[in-house]
Amino acid sequence: MNTQELMDIALKAAQLEAMPADCEITVPGENIKKVLMGVDMETAEIMLAQQLGFDCVVTHHPKNTDMDMIDVLDDHIRKLEALGVPRNKSQKLLEERKQELNYNWHVANSRRSESAAKLLNMPYISLHTPADIIGERMVQEFLDEQFGGKPDTKVQDIVEALEEIGEYKNSSRKPVIRVGSKDSYAGKIYVLMSGLTGPGAQILKEYLAAGVGTLVMMHIPEKDAKILKEQGIGNVVIAGHTSSDSLGLNYIAKLWAEKGVETTMMSGVVAG
Repeated sequence: MNTQELMDIALKAAQLEAMPADCEITVPGENIKKVLMGVDMETAEIMLAQQLGFDCVVTHHPKNTDMDMIDVLDDHIRKLEALGVPRNKSQKLLEERKQELNYNWHVANSRRSESAAKLLNMPYISLHTPADIIGERMVQEFLDEQFGGKPDTKVQDIVEALEEIGEYKNSSRKPVIRVGSKDSYAGKIYVLMSGLTGPGAQILKEYLAAGVGTLVMMHIPEKDAKILKEQGIGNVVIAGHTSSDSLGLNYIAKLWAEKGVETTMMSGVVAG
């Protein structure tokens, strides 16, 4: 296997035709049999991989902070349009969050890890959106199966169901309710785990206003949760960040194993 074949398997599993801007084959490689994968793989992990004899390093979170990655947030425009929100409205609401990321990333020290991988000639790829889409789909299908057609479902029921999934059960950070209470009716359950990062409170308000009763997410800033509480119409369950990342990463690693590639997990990946 080579790095392009590894990437293609992940993209196919996520039903993507091309690499999103938050994915990259930074250092290509051939004859890959042993992969070291983690949620965050930086210079220290790359050096460790070389020392331990791995053929490739895979990071979930991209380290390049290239400005074009911000456009991955536009996935929320398409998601909201499917819920009936006009794309012109969500596009304008998303601009505040995109500008916030622009300010933060413009001053960032970009490509630290990538430069180390190149100096060490260590094959290095990032897999962000594909793993997030896979995890999002897995959790949505699971919750639909558990609670479809059950209008009396409460938010606490969602929390307890999530803990049946291995990655959440085995994580030290369990699913929590950030907006709403355990006795709140769940309503329509919508899993939102892809789209680069949190889209900001204004976009999240649109999901809830469009008929979603409970958002299930990886993470949410306290300031956004406070704004949603003030809106008073929906709930937010936080499943967990690295545990949710692990769902897609573990799935991709299983697909690679079918092709003879052995993946060792570290740096935040939770076993399923």
